[in-house]
Amino acid sequence: MLKAFDVPERDRYQVVNEHKASHLIAEDTGLGIVRTRNIVIVSVVSRPRTEQSKKTFYHELCRELQEHCGIAPSDVMVSITINSDADWSFGHGVAQFLTGEL
Repeated sequence: MLKAFDVPERDRYQVVNEHKASHLIAEDTGLGIVRTRNIVIVSVVSRPRTEQSKKTFYHELCRELQEHCGIAPSDVMVSITINSDADWSFGHGVAQFLTGEL
């Protein structure tokens, strides 16, 4: 996120959910991708990003997970949901992107 989307170092809001293998099904959608029990599904909610920054994110995420966690790129699946500045409030009932605080 930091490199691909150029977000600040402390801009981190992460939720990690672990599931038993029997509680997670991730087929290959006909692409011939062989997955293991180590699959990681990443769901990102973000402000608009360029196509190139998304491609960089996918690449860097796979590289980092492989390098630091031993997760194969074939076991990484990503979905990005885009929303607007009005869709964010970081607390106090204020839309900080709209007020200019962020």
